[in-house]
Amino acid sequence: MRSQTIRRALLVYLALLIPIGWLAMRYSPYALDGDGMAYMDIADLMRAHHWAGVVNGYWNPLYPACMALFQRLFHATRWNELHAYYVLNYGIFLLSVAAVLLFVSALVRLRRQMNPLWTPLLGIDALRLLGVALTVIAAQRELSMAYMRPDALLQALMLLALAMLLQSLATTSLVYAPLLGLFLGLAYLAKSFAFVVALLCIAGMTVFQLWVQRRRPGRVAAAGGLALLVFAALAGPYVAALSRQKHRFDFGDSGALNYAWYVSGTVKMHLEPWMKSDFGSARVKLIHPEAQLLAHPGVYSYRAEAYGTYPAWFDPAYFHERIAPVFSARRLLRRDLRNLVLSLRYLLNHPEAWILLALLLVCGARLGLPGVCGGRADWRSNAFSLPPLLLGVAIWGIYALVNVEERYVTLAYLAIVLPLFAALDSAPAGPADSRIGSLVRGAEDSSARVAASSGSSALRRTDSALTASSWQRRSATAMVALLAFLALGESLRIALEERRDQSAAGLPAAWYSPRIFAAARGLNALGVGSGDAIACMGTIACLNDPYWMRLADVRVLTEVYNPDPTHLLEEFQGLPNRQQVLQVLKAQGAKVVVAAFDPGSMTGRTPASEGWIRLGDSDLYAFPLNLPPPSSAAPVSLPWDSTGAAKP
Repeated sequence: MRSQTIRRALLVYLALLIPIGWLAMRYSPYALDGDGMAYMDIADLMRAHHWAGVVNGYWNPLYPACMALFQRLFHATRWNELHAYYVLNYGIFLLSVAAVLLFVSALVRLRRQMNPLWTPLLGIDALRLLGVALTVIAAQRELSMAYMRPDALLQALMLLALAMLLQSLATTSLVYAPLLGLFLGLAYLAKSFAFVVALLCIAGMTVFQLWVQRRRPGRVAAAGGLALLVFAALAGPYVAALSRQKHRFDFGDSGALNYAWYVSGTVKMHLEPWMKSDFGSARVKLIHPEAQLLAHPGVYSYRAEAYGTYPAWFDPAYFHERIAPVFSARRLLRRDLRNLVLSLRYLLNHPEAWILLALLLVCGARLGLPGVCGGRADWRSNAFSLPPLLLGVAIWGIYALVNVEERYVTLAYLAIVLPLFAALDSAPAGPADSRIGSLVRGAEDSSARVAASSGSSALRRTDSALTASSWQRRSATAMVALLAFLALGESLRIALEERRDQSAAGLPAAWYSPRIFAAARGLNALGVGSGDAIACMGTIACLNDPYWMRLADVRVLTEVYNPDPTHLLEEFQGLPNRQQVLQVLKAQGAKVVVAAFDPGSMTGRTPASEGWIRLGDSDLYAFPLNLPPPSSAAPVSLPWDSTGAAKP
């Protein structure tokens, strides 16, 4: 494929991507979890100007700020807010596409600046097409627009930051350094993980300019200082607010808590100061743990946390304050082995890029990295790919110390894979490069006719090599285009298949979950809502799929903890103090307790199933505790009409 052809292919691809991405967003099925509900609660607090609740040790504020903006733009209610958030995620997806295009452009610019004689296997438009295709594939899998999570936003902002980093290395201008700090600061406000990565980026830029590019120390210090200053201006106020709330320096507790949970072996939910066997290798001195109301079964109160629909997960750092992980080589090695398996699983789930890379290497391409076979002697001229590649390895390595999830490491994957493709070289071997110029000059020199005639065969061999490398470039570009358009076609296929399934199910919208919305309507029909306190029981109702709480406009302030989702009714039936449990919940002021049961077992003919009211056509049931008589139950001001259907 010629350069003009691949450029037109890229433009056609981007033109098709906009409507296909919209279809993928519109027909993405309901996929909400507790993380998303916590972000929605923070967005509500922002709109209500409750800033004390916005400062959160576990969730950062940028994504909920975007949610609050789209709430206002779409005049969203709890009935249709998911539509507004889907559109927000579509905008973030387009931002990710723009970010990967800028990242590739900056990478190619740095390559040209550091090695003008480089003969790349893939041109800039082919690399752009590959980057966008990998972004599309990620959106099909771990970064679906149905998830209410900041990972896609973090990826877009970090790619923009890496683009500014590469632009700063490719030019002597200082304009890109503050832009680097800007995007790094925004990335931190999206997720606290970016704080450490931001410092690595700025340090990496400084070291690369001093050691590899050998720039003047004054200019290097000015660039690093500008980037750090702008980053501090954006991140500093939130760090200060968080540190003031915690009475210690703090830029976010999610990293330390996840290390304690996944490496130190600390119990994740409902930890009490006396549960020393559940501390793992961490030092635990909880200053405001959950109030335990009953030991068997575990009944816990969340009234100490003033915010959140489900306070236990609204700010996990609050109830786990003063958990300090302690290094344990044995535990860390065991977790590293597990994360190695998860990393291999990620690569097997994303085989397109590395299979294509392997094919190109087998077909004769060379990986022109410093110290790699096929690289030129001057390693500095080949070092253009090192900054993003090493940062990608660092990001993956940081996650690999704690927990590898696909949505976490996609950014690292892009930062590693795209520079590797940019470093593919199709030029003839190094000695031939120098012979070409000498032979041509010898042919032009009348005193060197003999040398020219003896070198004519070498020139023909060189022409043959150049023709072969041109064939390699066209074949490689064609393979990239094939990969990209197949990925786009797969997105269209998935969207149309989801549309067909949703039409057959009679859903009013893709984001509508009959089970969750029916449960919310059922609670409202019982006269529960408008901020009422309720209780929940079991992992499914409380933690796995809690959006019914938000739809019904209730707060779960008490929980009967049971991590077994399959035998909840049997265990409730076997409790010798079942009535005591219900009395404890009633004493907490809970109007009902909600749990998920198999409808086939809720016959009402057993003591455990007696008295439970099914919430609509769902598997969620409510047991009345402090409900007024049905005749005096006050209507709840949520968007349901008298038949239980949603108001338009």
